[in-house]
Amino acid sequence: MIQIGDQSYAFDDPAVLAVVIGAGVVLLILLLLILALRAANRSARLAEPLAYQVGQLGQRVQGLSDGQHQLAGGLNHVSEAQAAAQSHLLQLMEKRLAQVSHAMTENLQGTSRRTAQSLGELQQRLQAIDKAQDNITKLSGDVLSLQDILSNKQTRGAFGEIQLTDIVTKALPSDSYTLQATLSNGRRADCLIHLPNPPGPICIDSKFPLEAYEALRRATTDGELAEAARGMRTAVRKHIKDISEKYIIEGETADGALMFLPSEAVYAELHANFPEVVRDGFAARVWIVSPTTCMATLNTMRAILKDARMRDQAGAIRRELGLLFADVDRLGARVENLDRHFSQASKDVAEIKISADKAGRRARRLDNFDFEELAPETEPAIVPLAKGS
Repeated sequence: MIQIGDQSYAFDDPAVLAVVIGAGVVLLILLLLILALRAANRSARLAEPLAYQVGQLGQRVQGLSDGQHQLAGGLNHVSEAQAAAQSHLLQLMEKRLAQVSHAMTENLQGTSRRTAQSLGELQQRLQAIDKAQDNITKLSGDVLSLQDILSNKQTRGAFGEIQLTDIVTKALPSDSYTLQATLSNGRRADCLIHLPNPPGPICIDSKFPLEAYEALRRATTDGELAEAARGMRTAVRKHIKDISEKYIIEGETADGALMFLPSEAVYAELHANFPEVVRDGFAARVWIVSPTTCMATLNTMRAILKDARMRDQAGAIRRELGLLFADVDRLGARVENLDRHFSQASKDVAEIKISADKAGRRARRLDNFDFEELAPETEPAIVPLAKGS
């Protein structure tokens, strides 16, 4: 029996058994629940590290996923950058190839032009060479002709006279010389220069000892050289003597004469290796000149002629200066008169301008009918009447 409060219950009562069994079942269930909860708590405590590790693993997997996504983005970026770089590189290569092609084209064109120009210049030079060859051929013929001329004494003399004539005509006025002048002794000089006294007219004669000079040039041994030197001295001294005897006449010509050598080489040879012959010419008052020294001598003679003519015309120059001085005086007087006329004319013009200004002002007042201004500037005085009148 079970006493609960005022009521008693028997164990053999089915309801009580049922309640007891139910309570036992409930207790068992509670016990099982408690045991299950304890087991669950133990399992939870045991599963916490595993869950933590699983969480960490998930995070790592997420990190790996994010890294994979980043890697994929990086790969895409790298791919895009590589594609852009390849495109830029292709563009640069195309541009560079275009520049190289353009430069090669220009170089080829420039080379072509230069080649054409060089060929043209080469053609011109070949033409110039051909022309020079023709000139050389012509000059060779002229040299041969000159050799033919110089080989003959008469033609050689004419050659010297022509060269002397050319120099004289270029250096002196035409009225100061005479070509092929005949002297009182019947001798004919190649040229006579009309210098004033002193020194007086001076003769110039052309000489050309070519044979002696050529022999001197052809000499190869001491004997030939000595023989040629003797021939040179003899020929030149003979020319000096002939000029001294033929073209120096006392009272008619100057006390000296000029021997013209139409060759600078012969002149240089004489002064270099035959000074005694040159001194013989000085002693005979025959001065040897070459084309160059002859031109210098003639220029000096021209200065002498000019000075002499200036002296001759000194009186006329003084007269002309006097007339010029009188003309200058008259010009000064006339300038003064003209200046006075200008001064008077300026004064008249100023007075005319004043009158014109006054007339213009009066005309403007008349045009405006300003009669008050036309009244006299000073009113007439009023005479008062006397008282008692």
